[in-house]
Amino acid sequence: MTTAVTMPVETTTGARATAVVTGLGIVAPNGLGTEAFWAATLEGRSGIGPVERFDPASYPARLAGEVSDFDATEHLPSRLLPQTDHMTRMALVAADWALADAQVEPGETDSFGMGVVTASSAGGFAFGQNELKALWSQGSKYVSAYQSFAWFYAVNTGQISIRHGMRGPSGVLVADQAGGLDVLAQARRLIRNGTPLVVSGGVDSSICPWGWAALLTSGRLSTDPDPATAYRPFHPDAAGHVVGEGGALLIVEDAASAAARGARTYGRIAGYGTTFDPRPGSGREPGLRRAIDLALADAGVTAADVDVVFADAAAVPELDETEAAALRDLFGVRGVPVTAPKTMTGRLNSGAGPLDVATALLSLRDQVIPPTVHVEADPGHGLDLVTGRPRETSLRTVLVLARGYGGFNSALVVTRAD
Repeated sequence: MTTAVTMPVETTTGARATAVVTGLGIVAPNGLGTEAFWAATLEGRSGIGPVERFDPASYPARLAGEVSDFDATEHLPSRLLPQTDHMTRMALVAADWALADAQVEPGETDSFGMGVVTASSAGGFAFGQNELKALWSQGSKYVSAYQSFAWFYAVNTGQISIRHGMRGPSGVLVADQAGGLDVLAQARRLIRNGTPLVVSGGVDSSICPWGWAALLTSGRLSTDPDPATAYRPFHPDAAGHVVGEGGALLIVEDAASAAARGARTYGRIAGYGTTFDPRPGSGREPGLRRAIDLALADAGVTAADVDVVFADAAAVPELDETEAAALRDLFGVRGVPVTAPKTMTGRLNSGAGPLDVATALLSLRDQVIPPTVHVEADPGHGLDLVTGRPRETSLRTVLVLARGYGGFNSALVVTRAD
């Protein structure tokens, strides 16, 4: 059974277990699987293009980052297909890959020592749309019994836990795009409270007419039909983002348990902070800078220790300036490299933060910063934006940022594990 968790606040004190990441499972518009995604990201290869899942001609926004090369029948048993949305199928495969990467055999591990905590923004929209269509056109007898859970925002957690017999603490967290970072902090909390292993992260998809209509209500989607110019954060002509699908699931473990079984470690979840923006018109400062301060303090590092920032990169002028102002205030003008590889995938809702964290961990592994594509830094923002090609440099500490519609702000610090 899953439980809903919102915006957790760390309360544990005293000696605490260290949470490390030992496995990655990535399903992204520009690469299926960790190494394919990483190669495409370093090459600057974008997965954004015209929507193919449905005819977008009647909508103002017509581009998306779709995972076009994913065929669930190649990865999952046929019995799961009728009961799962496209989103959940991708999540199940990402979990399989993450566990394999971590060399974890769930059947050989204490079932109560494994938890699942995922982020969600909408649930199985495409599945729900199909069943609503059946209801309207044919009647209630033609609605699938699986509709009762396939649409649910907790379905990824439930299906992963059932598939792998994971009966430890589990849940789902809903905080739009920021939830993808919040959920990794929740995984760290479970590790500190004694759960040896947690599958965590987010995989999302709302690329269907019903989901598209909901996404358009934000007013933040780009209507530019050119994939090369549609999503350009920190650019003078920024005019909204492109929606994407997919994300990443990570295996988060207690460092001592991981070491005992000889597991390879990508890095450590070192610090976390979260805030809400103040009420519009209150005159108070946005909450992003405070979230960053909390994350750095939690990690026991200072701004001088941060080697690169993975930006939220909203591509909405006022939001870009809020983020840039927070970074300038903390690091100084062009004081730290900033990157937004999500310009190659689109913003993946709850899958975006986990994918950025996975990318940050690969950056730590290979000591390279991936580029922001289709963008040249606006000198007015004062950022050292990594564009054009990857930048090889010494990396130890990475700051990852995410914001969600409605005022959510989250920051996560990941570091090398040595």
